[in-house]
Amino acid sequence: MTEHLTHVTHPLVQHKLTLMRKTDTSTAVFRQLLREISQLLAYEVTRNLPMTTRTIDTPLEPMDAPVLDGKKLALVSILRAGNGLLDGILELIPSARVGFVGLYRDEETLKPVQYYFKVPTELEDRLVIAVDPMLATGNSSVAAIDLLKKAGAKNIRFLCLLAAPEGIARMKEAHSDVPIVTAAVDSHLNDNGYIVPGLGDAGDRMFGTK
Repeated sequence: MTEHLTHVTHPLVQHKLTLMRKTDTSTAVFRQLLREISQLLAYEVTRNLPMTTRTIDTPLEPMDAPVLDGKKLALVSILRAGNGLLDGILELIPSARVGFVGLYRDEETLKPVQYYFKVPTELEDRLVIAVDPMLATGNSSVAAIDLLKKAGAKNIRFLCLLAAPEGIARMKEAHSDVPIVTAAVDSHLNDNGYIVPGLGDAGDRMFGTK
């Protein structure tokens, strides 16, 4: 994966995203759609994983069969909304190691502040997939990638549901080596930093909070 931005236009992804955007979609349905769409996006973000072969016995004869190579990949959720993507991807890749990055925005400086960081060991030898449904200003995503690189990660991909042009540009400026996979590139950010047309606050809609 070399492109900085991959826009997943698969019909099922786009259809499910439309349902998620609708104001009248319930919390339960939103959560289920996010789980389903995360698996479809995971299919794309894990494209080109390193492979090797292993000799196995089929009912008819032995064969050299393809299997994943290297250490188990690491999924890192940017709290709290990242957990919605994490659940679906883990169904697809149950052996993945899991980490969490907790950030909040300081209301005076508007800069991300770390409050939690727990990630798997040996990140330098793993593909690391950071997940957060919304790439808005890009500030928290950039901060999370900063922390992952400090922890040793060298091969990082970023998976999101929606991205704003401002967030994409910010990520490219700070981490041009981190490919972004998204289901949509929306129009812009409003004055409050929300993606427009977007789908509102992903965490609130996922967890039923306001």
